[in-house]
This record gives sequence, structure tokens and C-alpha cells, in this order.
Amino acid sequence: MSRLLIVVDRAKDWAPYYPSEDVLTFDQYLQFSAPPASRVRVINLCQSAKYLSRGYYCSLLAEARGHHVVPSVMTLNDLSRKGLFSLELEELDASVINWLEAAGSAINPASDEREATHEVKVRTCFGQSEHPELKPVARALFERFPCPILEIVFKRRKQWQIESMKPAAPADLGEHEQDVFAAALDRFSSMVWRKPRTRRRYRYDLAVLVNPDEEMPPSDKVALKRFVKAGRKLGINVEQITRRDYMRLPEYDGLFIRETTAIDHHTYRFARKADAEGMVVIDDPVSILKCTNKVFLADLLKNNKVPTPKTLILSKDQKDAVEQVIRELGFPAVIKIPDGAFSRGVTKAEDEKSLRAGLRDLFKQSALVLAQEYLYTDYDWRIGVLGGRAIYACKYMMVKGHWQIYQHGESASESGGFETMPTYEVPRNVIQAALNATKLIGNGLYGVDIKQSGNRVAVIEVNDNPSIDAGVEDKFLGGELYTLIMQEFLSRMEENRRR
Repeated sequence: MSRLLIVVDRAKDWAPYYPSEDVLTFDQYLQFSAPPASRVRVINLCQSAKYLSRGYYCSLLAEARGHHVVPSVMTLNDLSRKGLFSLELEELDASVINWLEAAGSAINPASDEREATHEVKVRTCFGQSEHPELKPVARALFERFPCPILEIVFKRRKQWQIESMKPAAPADLGEHEQDVFAAALDRFSSMVWRKPRTRRRYRYDLAVLVNPDEEMPPSDKVALKRFVKAGRKLGINVEQITRRDYMRLPEYDGLFIRETTAIDHHTYRFARKADAEGMVVIDDPVSILKCTNKVFLADLLKNNKVPTPKTLILSKDQKDAVEQVIRELGFPAVIKIPDGAFSRGVTKAEDEKSLRAGLRDLFKQSALVLAQEYLYTDYDWRIGVLGGRAIYACKYMMVKGHWQIYQHGESASESGGFETMPTYEVPRNVIQAALNATKLIGNGLYGVDIKQSGNRVAVIEVNDNPSIDAGVEDKFLGGELYTLIMQEFLSRMEENRRR
């Protein structure tokens, strides 16, 4: 179970805000002790954060006690070193620069602008700013220097730069800023506002990372609700979070990523942070690394003799790429970029002309491209594997008149039909190929796409973030599918606690 504490210098510093038993004075925190094996998150709002001050000691004690504290001692030390944040802002969005120009001129007007030194002071709260134009800056600085209230001074000499940054406290805020702070705190961690009786019914907290605006998410809204219901029956408090909740991760015991993953993406940063915090995480960062790049995956499967379609790795500078595909694969051939998802970045070349055009387009996106022999089937198998065992099986049918299970148009995407069945009805060699492939990746949750033609079985890819939608993957198991996955989280979180 995770608990959130807010530490202030004096009780009156919290007077403008809603009372809570989770708000402690510094002296009360000195005497505080948490139950064994509990996770404690501390928001340090003491007024002074200078070396050996109360604020400094608050963060130092929190770390000594194994509590997760914001700001950390490292952050406080970093904020005292100007060289780390004296950053030029010329590459920022023009709206940021325009706002600073206007604000600086209003505060410090000068007759000769070229010689003028403008200065703008702002405060941000948990990476949020009351000025919409500064939101990108506030968010980036909070990710680099996690501090609840940050006072930032911008200066313009030849160009705008950050002159200084220092922690601030609630006592420093004016009435309007107090409203901004309260709203930001509420977004950062709603846990402080929960009724204690409700919160403490659960033994563990699980964060589910989602993107409400994603066009084709791994789980639809109904499926997400079923995960919540299954978790709570097992004593797990399941909460949906978004990319804005990055700094909240240590409040939880586990992270379940239900947003399409990629390496150069916040989903990978979430996975790495959760893993570094010792949390149970699916998808773990190693699985994301191995699965999201098809070049790596193709080489891994080939070298370990897992059956796959014949595959070539083509380089952008390779002079005979077209000839090699014609010679070794023939037509039709499938070409794809290494990090495509949901059939995006995949093309079927019917002849030399379409092959050259397809490679030309794909090489604009990636230095390497995969070419595979084309295996026609009416459907692809999808075998869901969790912790080394198959838990569900689906047949994904091709879109009518198309060669893939997804077809993306200009305005909408279309998918083929499906058939969900018990794993014991799936041919044994299909299940075994899925298990052999995932054994090379890890022990997380995977969706293995497999083609079967007669007795031949070929693994197309391993997805680290497989689709689990209501009425599709759960068609046979129903609510039991969600319980199986939540039970896996429970077992791993209990093992973490025993360790």
C-alpha cells in the first residue's frame, strides 16, 4: 500500500487548503514512522531548501527512510548549480519566446531594445504554469528538476536564457497562485484528497498508463474498466494515469502500460522509471526494446531457430537491395519499417516497380528496412502469452479484399473479423512457436502473431503491448482473462514485498 505525505514548515502554511491527515509539519515528520514494507511518497514543501535547512533535511531523512521524495536531495543539489540549468531557449516554440518578449518588455521597458536586459520571474507548480505559452517549458523543467514549486528567472541578453531556479513554498504564493498550486497538486496526486477509509481497503496500487486520445489503443474503455474491477476484487487499487503523471509513478506498486509503446516515446521512459523504482511493470523496458524494433526481433528469432518467414535486412546505402529481394524472395514480397505498429509502415510489392517505390518511401523513415517472403493466409493467429504460458488465442481475419488484418484509409482504419477460442483447441505447434518466441523476450505479457500454412508455422512478430479489447480477446474467457492478468501483478507485487 502506498501513502502520500505532504510536509510543511508550520501548520499555518497549509491553512488556505483543504485539511488532510496526510499533511505533516516538519517536526511531525521527524517523529513519523511507517509500517514495515509500506511505500511512502513525500512532497517536501518546506520553505527553505538550502544546504542543512529544514527543507534539505526533510528530503535527506525521507531518502534515508526509503521514502520517495520530491524534491530529492539530488534535485536540491542540482538547483544550486547554475551551470546545469543556464540554458539557451532559442530552440523553443516561438510562442514561448514571444511571451517572454512581451512579459519582459512590460516589466522592464527600455529605449534601446538591443542593449536592454529583460527579466521575467515566474513560478511553476508540479510542471504546470498559469501561462499557457510556458507549459512546454514548465513540463520539461519539472521532468529534469522535479520540484513541487519552482521559481524561475528568465533573462534576455542576446537571447533568452534561464538565469536562476530555486524551490519555493506555499507561504510564498499569492492568492491567485494558491489556486494554481491547489489545482496542480490535485492533478499531480489525487491521493491526498481521498477518504482514508476508501484508500486503505487495498493492499496494492497499480497504475495503468493510457492515452485517452489514441486512435487505436491496446485496450478499449470497457476493457480498462474490467481491469479495474478484476484488480479491486484481488485487493489492488487500479488507477488510470496519463503521460502527465510521470512523477507520480513511485506512489504505485506496479505499472501496466495500455498505450502503444515505442522506444523514442514517453511509454519507454515510464517503463524505465518504474523498473528503476523497483515496481512491477508490464511492459518492462527490455521487452519494449526487443519487440518494438523488428530488425532486432527478426535477428533474435532467426539466430535461435524460431520459425519465421524468410527475412532480409536491407540498408539504405545498399546498392543491390532490389536485386537481392528479387533473387532471394521473389514477388510478391513484404517490406516494412522496423518500428511500425498496427500494420502501419508495411507495404506489399507486387513487382520491381512497386518494390523500388516502396523502398524509396520507407528508407525516408528508416536507415534499415525489412523484406520478407509473402505468406498468404486467410487469418493470422494471435497467441497471448503471460509469464511463459498461453492465456488466450484469436484468429484475426484479413480485411475483405485486402492482404492485412488492418487497412488504413485517409479518414478511418478498418479491421477484419476475428474468432476467439480456448488455447487447447489451437494446434500444438502454433502454441509452441509462440512460447519459444516469447522465451527469448522475457516473462511479461505478449501477443505473438503467427501464420500457419499446412504444417508450416511462421512467427511474424512478437508484440510487447498486445490488444485486449472487450468482446474480442476476452470472448472465450470473459472476466477470467482480466483476473489472470491482475493475479499475475498480485503475485509479483507480493514477491516484491517479501523481498
